[in-house]
Amino acid sequence: MKSFPKVLFDEAHSESWTIRRDIAEAMNPGHPDDNSYVRAADQLRHLGHTVTAHTAGALEAGTLHDQDVLVVAHPSGERWERTTGQGTPVFSPEEIDAIDAYVRDGGGLVVLAEEEQDKYGNNLGELLARFGVTVEHTTVRDPKNAHREVATWVLAERNTADGLLAGVKKACFYRAGTLSAEGGTVLFASSPTAAPAAAPLAVAVRHGRGRVVVFADSDLFGDDSIADYDHRRLWGNVITWAARLPSDERAAADRDAAKAAGFAALKATVEELRPLQVKDGSVPQEKPRAKELVAAIAQQVGEMSGYFPHDAAYLAAVQADLRAWADQDLGVPDFLGSLELFHPDTQREDGLEHLVVFPMYTQNGNPDRNLEAVWIRTIWPDWLARLEAGGYDNPMFVPIAFEDFTAGYDTHSAVLFPETVAVRQAPARFTWGGIFADREAARFRAVSGAAAGTLKLDLPPDAARLLASQQLAQDTFVMWDLIHDRTHSHGDLPFDPFMIKQRMPYWLYSLEELRCDLTAFGEAVQLERQGVPHARYVQLAILFDRLFRFPITGGRVRNYDGLGGQLLFAYLHRNDIVRWTDNRLSIDWERVADGVADLRGEVEKLYRDSIDRSKVAHWLAAHELVSAYVSPDPASIWAQGATALPEEQKAKVDAVLSDEFPLSMFYEALRRKLADVVESTKGIRA
Repeated sequence: MKSFPKVLFDEAHSESWTIRRDIAEAMNPGHPDDNSYVRAADQLRHLGHTVTAHTAGALEAGTLHDQDVLVVAHPSGERWERTTGQGTPVFSPEEIDAIDAYVRDGGGLVVLAEEEQDKYGNNLGELLARFGVTVEHTTVRDPKNAHREVATWVLAERNTADGLLAGVKKACFYRAGTLSAEGGTVLFASSPTAAPAAAPLAVAVRHGRGRVVVFADSDLFGDDSIADYDHRRLWGNVITWAARLPSDERAAADRDAAKAAGFAALKATVEELRPLQVKDGSVPQEKPRAKELVAAIAQQVGEMSGYFPHDAAYLAAVQADLRAWADQDLGVPDFLGSLELFHPDTQREDGLEHLVVFPMYTQNGNPDRNLEAVWIRTIWPDWLARLEAGGYDNPMFVPIAFEDFTAGYDTHSAVLFPETVAVRQAPARFTWGGIFADREAARFRAVSGAAAGTLKLDLPPDAARLLASQQLAQDTFVMWDLIHDRTHSHGDLPFDPFMIKQRMPYWLYSLEELRCDLTAFGEAVQLERQGVPHARYVQLAILFDRLFRFPITGGRVRNYDGLGGQLLFAYLHRNDIVRWTDNRLSIDWERVADGVADLRGEVEKLYRDSIDRSKVAHWLAAHELVSAYVSPDPASIWAQGATALPEEQKAKVDAVLSDEFPLSMFYEALRRKLADVVESTKGIRA
């Protein structure tokens, strides 16, 4: 998967560790775990990384250029350690130059040194000097902070609150040396009672565009030790942090120049027509010119149809609908004929493109039924197809990305729904729904990144990578949307996802959307345990989008998504999982999953209990649940209870305040600070 790092484990310089089990068994038949990093490699693969061994030859630019992290684990002469037996523990000057250049260019380097470093016959000191790091020839002893009372098995002290150590509280260094570094961050140090005291044991430094992490011990990630304390999480964090960020640039060859020129011409014609339309899509004035434009659009659609042979019948129907519209003197348009022939749900093929031309409004965008032309690309990678087929069936779900679009999508809209198309009557059933994962991902990255900076949140390495990579964020949103979307039709109280249009209090929709996200979060927790690499990122995306973007986006009139985010924040804050202190937000990452699960339990209990309640009793119970964490407006009649409400049901709904649950002081301040960022995401392209 291109969003995840490629890790190269050097085994060509007489290293004491190997990621190949057969080699470990040959190196140390009596106890291969003493020389095996197999479990460490498996942990990275569980996270989605690709891990390979460099088993022979020099480390040259050609060897390194396609790798995101290089791991060098304790090269040694045969006198001191059992080794891979390949090559020499000494890196040549050319190799050191190549590694230096690789890191400067954005590559990652993780080096695992040892106690009494100088005796092993390697030249790690020369290599690490390029990055301002020195390994001291010593062995740390700390009887008062020892694992299993072995003085040289040192329980190190966490030395930073940096997000690199998110979820990591304890680590043991087994027979460690010490480090010194020019700049950078000390991750762990020996305790004040150790000898030497308060000495760095692990450091992280930046070098050019790349990153380097050095440990003064190599045993802590070996097969015997990686399950101790928080070593497994520490290992995943440092590799992810060090890894080169993926490139999100699409090759110029991916876009057909003639097709792009054809769409540009179509787009220009549509844009000239759109201002002539009124709210219902009709054209009351300047009909001669409008009819010329409609004829030109029909011709341009025909000319472009050759690029979309899989949509031939649909595009022919579009032309027929356009001509019929002109023949009916450009009254209210009716594109039922073409809508019934457009079925992207039956063509879920990764990279497959469609030309979509309909008179429609765009949700969260243009409320008028203008003619729109959208050039889209289907997102359906193999891993997603397997996930959908393996228990997350959602035949109507179509994840898509923009290639280009007309003005109706120069908005916050990120969906393409058949319900928005102008037709004389609704089809017997709607069979698909398109969600622009590229726009969702881009908005998420912009707002969450700005929020993290404003709130001074120390990001874990995987969260930082998610915000840095459009491709990873896009894939993450595709998985999130797949699970969220199908959840609407599952559960104790089957729910109309469009109930916001009905005469109901809007917090019911808030709870439904939040329920689907809490469910998707819980499913992602399970999928992460099963080794689905995007699942960890789905949890982060749900958390950040709900906490940061949703509450401060859009107006305050029945802002149901905003209220769901307010509720999640308030619940986590009430339970001390999210903290706002000294103008800095902190998150107890290890408790987030349990906190989300607990809130999900409360929401699901509301649903389950409400099966036996009347509608209004359910509405009141839902209001009480939200009110337990988010303060309602002091003027709220609903907050006063059933006796304060009008008798007639419509009047009860009318009594709901437009902003029944106002933003807290925290969110009011955040909204002011991020207003420009949120506005900049209007019409955002990946």
